[in-house]
Amino acid sequence: MSEQDNWLLIDDDDAFLQVLQRSLERQGIHPTTATSPGEALDALAGNHFNRCVLDLNLAGESGLQLLPELLSVQPELEVVVLTGYGSIATAVEAMRRGAINYLCKPVTVSQLMTGFEPLETVPDLRAAPPSVEEMEWEHIQRVLNEHEGNVSATARALNMHRRTLQRKLQKHSRWRT
Repeated sequence: MSEQDNWLLIDDDDAFLQVLQRSLERQGIHPTTATSPGEALDALAGNHFNRCVLDLNLAGESGLQLLPELLSVQPELEVVVLTGYGSIATAVEAMRRGAINYLCKPVTVSQLMTGFEPLETVPDLRAAPPSVEEMEWEHIQRVLNEHEGNVSATARALNMHRRTLQRKLQKHSRWRT
């Protein structure tokens, strides 16, 4: 097995992780799974991975916050961020923080593997205008990123009650990731 066959999969959804792990194993890839930022950093400390699949929402914690930590431990790590709900704001932020690609769930193993390859053309990001819900979500994500994942500071910046923001984040994460 080559070094390129060692992948770190980080997602808080155990069922998704198990399916992805089995699918990658059938491709000759050796995946290691983690369901939290702590598990991911522990796995990274004891192993060398070339590729990482990182979920954007890790049980309420931000994969975007974890991304620079992963790259500080292994700077050559190629990271693809997955999300159940893509937004331009989070895609830009993921790339700015060091991800090589940003994909929306559901993805096939083939799409995931292609996600690590360089793009030959500029992708078409959106065929239709965003809905009001999508625009709100993008704005919340942008402000949340500006406040480094701090929900209280984000709620203040949005002039929204903290519990309301938490409900929106929780509701959205159940639907999308």
